[in-house]
Amino acid sequence: MAEIEHGAEVREFLSSRRARITPEQAGLPVYGGNRRVKGLRREEVAMLAGVSIDYYVRMERGNLAGASESVLDALVRALQLDEAERDHLFALAKGAEGGTRRRRTPPTSVRPAVQHVLDAITDAPAWVRNGRHDIVAMNRLGRALYAPVLADPRRPANTTRFVYLDPAAREFFVDWDRVAADAAAMLRLEAGRNPHDPALIELVGELSTRSELFRKRWASHDVQFHRSGRKRLRHPVVGQLDLSFESMELPSEPGLALNVYTAAPDTPAADGLKMLASWAATQDLADASQT
Repeated sequence: MAEIEHGAEVREFLSSRRARITPEQAGLPVYGGNRRVKGLRREEVAMLAGVSIDYYVRMERGNLAGASESVLDALVRALQLDEAERDHLFALAKGAEGGTRRRRTPPTSVRPAVQHVLDAITDAPAWVRNGRHDIVAMNRLGRALYAPVLADPRRPANTTRFVYLDPAAREFFVDWDRVAADAAAMLRLEAGRNPHDPALIELVGELSTRSELFRKRWASHDVQFHRSGRKRLRHPVVGQLDLSFESMELPSEPGLALNVYTAAPDTPAADGLKMLASWAATQDLADASQT
């Protein structure tokens, strides 16, 4: 996969969003019993967005150059896009603008001050990742929690590569199907924002070559934010952990996000994190004795 081709990205994203909306969902009357297209017709989207059919067809063919914010927001409403899909559409429109293409490579390390912040978080697993899901820094409890992910010696460790290519992922993630879908959708969102990152292109190519499921997920053009939620993990040492997570972008480190997992007090998950911390401490002692 040498390049994430922009025109095809636009074309397939818009056509896939159009295909999922029925006229009834859009509040349009349906005449006749047979429709040859799945979802809305192009002329129906154009009408809902308040643009000419020729203009919408040009956009769906992959040309978003010159589309104003008001036109893009009209498309958002017509296609009933959510916040992540809106972000993706605007990123694709930005990528359509002329000029020199900039290649922005997401960081693969952090400043010492960021690592100090991680190390100061002692009661919760925490780590920093970039947009293509490379783990670039962790605290001790984060390393203990993600021990199965880190078992692969390849660095930086990549959570989406682990999800799709390592059989251990199906045991580690209790809700593996959902995690796999979310991972592909988040990676697709990053591809819209940073389509010329060579490492991202390489990662997508590797996953597409080696995982039929990833190819299917990637082809869906679904996108998703990763901000907060719950995740159930089955750790090989302490058992199942039902945790909450928060993911926060680091303003001082563009392209990086801090992830923190927590457990509600007085719950089995809280007890499990204490056990995990104890195990991590013994591992550190064992490593120190060998040096």
